[in-house]
Formats: sequence, structure tokens, C-alpha cells
Amino acid sequence: MALKPFVEVNSDSHFSIHNLPYGIFKHGGDAITTPRPGVAIGDYVLDLSAIHSAGLFDGPLLSSSDCFHQANLNKFLELGRPAWKEARATLQKLLSSAEPALQNNASLRKKALLPMGEVEMLLPIAIGDYTDFFSSMHHAKNCGLIFRGPENPINPNWFHLPIAYHGRASSIVISGTDIVRPRGQGHPSGNSPPYFGASRKLDFELEMAAVVGPGNELGKPIDVNEAADHIFGVVLMNDWSARDIQAWEYVPLGPFLGKSFGTTISPWIVTLDALEPFACDAPNQIPQPLPYLAEKVSKNYDISLEVRVKPAGQEESFTVTRSNFNHLYWTLTQQLAHHTVNGCNLRPGDLLGTGTISGPEPESYGCLFELTWNGTKDLSLGKTSRKFLEDGDEVIISGCCKGNGYNVGFGTCSGKIIPYLP
Repeated sequence: MALKPFVEVNSDSHFSIHNLPYGIFKHGGDAITTPRPGVAIGDYVLDLSAIHSAGLFDGPLLSSSDCFHQANLNKFLELGRPAWKEARATLQKLLSSAEPALQNNASLRKKALLPMGEVEMLLPIAIGDYTDFFSSMHHAKNCGLIFRGPENPINPNWFHLPIAYHGRASSIVISGTDIVRPRGQGHPSGNSPPYFGASRKLDFELEMAAVVGPGNELGKPIDVNEAADHIFGVVLMNDWSARDIQAWEYVPLGPFLGKSFGTTISPWIVTLDALEPFACDAPNQIPQPLPYLAEKVSKNYDISLEVRVKPAGQEESFTVTRSNFNHLYWTLTQQLAHHTVNGCNLRPGDLLGTGTISGPEPESYGCLFELTWNGTKDLSLGKTSRKFLEDGDEVIISGCCKGNGYNVGFGTCSGKIIPYLP
């Protein structure tokens, strides 16, 4: 029998009873505004601390745990997949129209079911470490064509391992946070010194990111076929990029100031269990990966992704990109397994970005660098146009899986560029 919630959920809502993504919120109507965990259902947030205090998490793994009385989800992530499944089953039952425990308890409903408009969403996890991969073949090819030309657009090593760099966790912010235009050095012109000042080529990057659950001990890699048990879920991500700063600094050690000024994530973590109905085959990998990256089942997810840009001073936003998570060449599980193969230890709450998710067609390119071919052509935005982002521009990323009569969505990941003010 189909799951039906007692809470009204509009047909176009991202947050159906089949989803139940996790986040951290503060409720403005409370005398105590302590951050606490919740799940999204329709236009409401279900307060998990209230549900636990009422004794409704009565399973063996969660009944005596205080993981839903924390200011982040890390303790819950550390419990692993059995606890996640227990929580999901409990919550789907509690929210079902056939279950009276919450539905018929008016005082608990008032305390635990909070309108989304009354809450402030916070970073859902304490992020100890952040790694950004480079897993879209189409993005890698386009970057190579722009920088190196058609002879060798993708370096040979790219097809043998998931390329990545270690990013800056401290500058990861929640959706809705303004991004200050970064300053740094750019390529010199002729014999003059390098340019220094505000970035002239500020860009967005359409990404998603895996949230690590249980980690691994230092020196003990995670098997690629067991890697899914170490991934709690996925968020939307915009890894803002200053292309001029990045181009001047990245040889020989890779991105630094061109990336570390800001990364935005969406507030709701959609679990792998919720995404499972939308699993699809990953691309055929040629050459065949080395044994430690060879998966028994290699899968991606059919997640439709969209980027809109709202130009400064305008009320209307314009769709500039439609892509899909299934364009990734390297899977989430391969990324995680490769990250640990040298013995590196991951920890609960670590974030693994996919890299820009570009598709094969121009309308599916995942950043302005590709859409404007490094500023050599204009991108139309109604009555105006852009080569790169200007102060006041807002970028809104959304992602959603379409089920049979329901959605499993991520909401939005947004940020607005504001000028640097000394």
C-alpha cells in the first residue's frame, strides 16, 4: 500500500514522505532557540528532539541515544546505516495517515510539527574536512579544450583515478548566505606585475556533495563495495570559483584562493535510502578501473539539476543550466574508496564534493566558465547578459528526483554576490 502522510504535502513539494531529508534548525517561536535536528515533510519541519523526548523513537538503536538532542547531525551519522534505517522506518510510520501516535496527539503535533517559515536552517553537520573531486568527463573535457586545445583535452590520468584536491571546510556556508567577492592576484599583462584586486571572473559551479557517515581508522582503507555504508546522504553544492585568481595560482599545487573564499550547500541532506528508487547505471568506464575501484554494482542517481541566475536589481531569475547527477563518470562510492586507499581516515560529517556536473550539451554545462567559454561569449539573461557574475547577482541551484506521484528533492542552494568593502 502506498505511503500517505497525515500532513498535507503538495504534489510538487520536494519533501514527500518518501524523502524525509535531515537538517538542523532553530525555531524563532521558542523561548529556547537551541539548534536541533529535524526532517522536512511538506511545508513543515518535524522536530526530532521532541519526537525522541516523547519516547517515539523506540527502536533498539535510537531509544537510548541522544543523537537527536545535538546541535549537528554528526553523532547520528556515526551510528551507521542500521540506525539510519531504523530512524527512517520510525519516521515514515509516525507520519503515516494510518498511525495515530503523533497524528492524534494535538499537543505533541503543535510542539513537533513546525511551519518551515518559522525556522532558520543552519549547517546540518560539523564539517571537519572537505574534498572536491573532478568527476564529470564533460566538464573535464571542456576545461581542457579551453586551456589546452583539442589535441589533449583530458589528461590520461583522469580516466584511471578520481582526481581531487583538499578544500577549505571553514568557508562552507548554508544556503542563503551572501558571498563576498574575493580579492587576489590575476595574470600579469605583458611585463607588468600581476593584477591584484577583486576577482573579475567570479563563477558558480553546479555540484553535489556526499556526506560521510561512519569513518575509517587511519591506515585502513574502505573497500569500494562497502563504501555506500559510509555515505549518509547528499546535498546540493555551489563551489564558487574565482577563475582569474585560480588560473594564475593553480600551477603547480592546484586551487587555493580561487576556491577557498566560499562554498554553499543546501540545508537538507537527502539520504541514499531515499535516493535508491532513482538509482541508475553509471557510465561504462574505459579503460576498466584498477581492481580497488572496480565495483560489483556501479550506479549513479537520476537527479535533475537546474541553475537559475537572478541578475542584480531584477526580480526575475533565468534558467542557465539543466543537468543531471547521472552525468558523473566516477561514482560517489569510487570517490570515497579512492580517498581512503592510501590509508587516509575519513570522519563523520566530512564532505566530498563531486566537482562541476556538466552534461554533453551546451545547455547542460555546469558553470559560466563553460557556458561563456571563458568569457568569450555572452550569456543572455533577459534584457541583460553575463560573461561572469556581477555584484548583486544571485545564483539558485535546485535538484529533484521525480517519482510516481511524488518527489524526492533537495530544495534550493542559493547565494548572492556582494562587493568587497575594505
